Amino acid sequence: MITTATLLTNATVVLHFVGLAALLGGFLVQIKALKPGTAKIVPAMIHGAWTMLITGLLLVGLHEWTSSLDPAAAEIDNIKIAVKTVVVTVVLVLVMQNRKKESVKSGTLGLIGGLTLLNVVLAVFW
Repeated sequence: MITTATLLTNATVVLHFVGLAALLGGFLVQIKALKPGTAKIVPAMIHGAWTMLITGLLLVGLHEWTSSLDPAAAEIDNIKIAVKTVVVTVVLVLVMQNRKKESVKSGTLGLIGGLTLLNVVLAVFW
C-alpha cells in the first residue's frame, strides 16, 4: 500500500523532472539561434528553473518528514543539497536577469545549459 508521504514524494519528483525537461529543452531549442545571435530566454526556461528550485526544496522537506516517521531512513546529504541549491539558484538568477533581453550572449546561454547539466550530474553521481 502506498503511503501519503510516498505519493507526495513521487509526484514531486515527477514535477522536478518536468522542470528539468522544460529548462534543458528550452536551452537546447535556443542552441540553433546562437550563431546568428538571436538566442533568447524562452518561457519554458523560466518556468523550468522556478519549478526545479521549488520542487527541489519540497523534496528535501518531504525527505525530512518521511525520515522523521522512520528513524531507520537514510540521512540526507546536506552538502549535496546546498551545492545543488546554489547551482539551480544561479541558473534561476541568470534566466531572470536575461528574460527580457532581445538576445542573450552565447556565453550566458551556455552557462545556463552547462549548470543545468551539472545539476543532473550531481544528482546522479554524487
